[in-house]
Amino acid sequence: MGGLIDKIHRRAKTSLFFLRLDNRIEQLRCWLRFISCSDERSVRKVFASVFKWPLNLDEPQTLNEKLQWLKLYDHKPEYTVFGDKYAVRDYIARHFGPDLLVPLLFSTTSWRDVRKENIPDVPCILKASHDSGHNLIIRDKEAVDYPRLRENCRYWLHTNYYHIWREWHYKDIKPRRILIEQLLLTQEGKIPNDYKLHFIDGQFQFIYVSFDRQGVNDRCLYDIDWNRLPFVWVPADSYRPEMNTADVPRPATFPEMLRIGAEIARTMHYVRVDFYDVDGKLYMGEITLSHGSGFDSFFPAEYDRIYGEKMKLAK
Repeated sequence: MGGLIDKIHRRAKTSLFFLRLDNRIEQLRCWLRFISCSDERSVRKVFASVFKWPLNLDEPQTLNEKLQWLKLYDHKPEYTVFGDKYAVRDYIARHFGPDLLVPLLFSTTSWRDVRKENIPDVPCILKASHDSGHNLIIRDKEAVDYPRLRENCRYWLHTNYYHIWREWHYKDIKPRRILIEQLLLTQEGKIPNDYKLHFIDGQFQFIYVSFDRQGVNDRCLYDIDWNRLPFVWVPADSYRPEMNTADVPRPATFPEMLRIGAEIARTMHYVRVDFYDVDGKLYMGEITLSHGSGFDSFFPAEYDRIYGEKMKLAK
């Protein structure tokens, strides 16, 4: 059976029929995994598979262990708002001003509305409002394969992302939407750096910069004084020894990023607040409650424990 599914998955790259079949198989597999075990058992299985040691929920020590604990036990209504890329726009506008919002060009709750006539004539990014990682950059709407795109949007809208990694804040996002935002570009036509500020128990810890994603595609980390930090925190299969070597200048908007991030983080054990600086104009990105769902790896590994010690859980 596994070989047949692999063949379907490969054929899905070029065939709309097999894409539809592949998506439905994945939906079924996701649902079966979800109903077959509890949230705790699920995160224990994935954690042990990724890190090669058992998850300690009774006395979590590392940052990734504590993120698993937060996923299971730290649930507040506002977290659903933070996880919803559409609803969080209202939160950002009310608390920090509408000028921080990336322009929203189109929104729909139906995958059938994803048609050429609804795609803007400017570079844009299409994304799901209720999950992580499902998006498509569109620079030329004439070059889009719309039947494939609609099928993928159908799959996204029918998927509860909570079922995959048990991140509670995705569980009750309703309605699920397809969003189209303006693609932010610098004067040179490049996608801007993504500045990800990490806070633990309300205190800024480090900034993780996704630098020149269409070029060197580096990940650089700095402290509050913009001193380079000697680690990275990325999926294990994407780690490269040459990461964290590019020189990223500190943006003039960094103090404002710190101010906004600290306001959001003040009552939270952990949060990551993302920003873009486009030629000096500041925009807010996502508010993330569990970086990498708590399954990204620190290189060197000891920094997982170093930052875990900074979080004091009230159990």
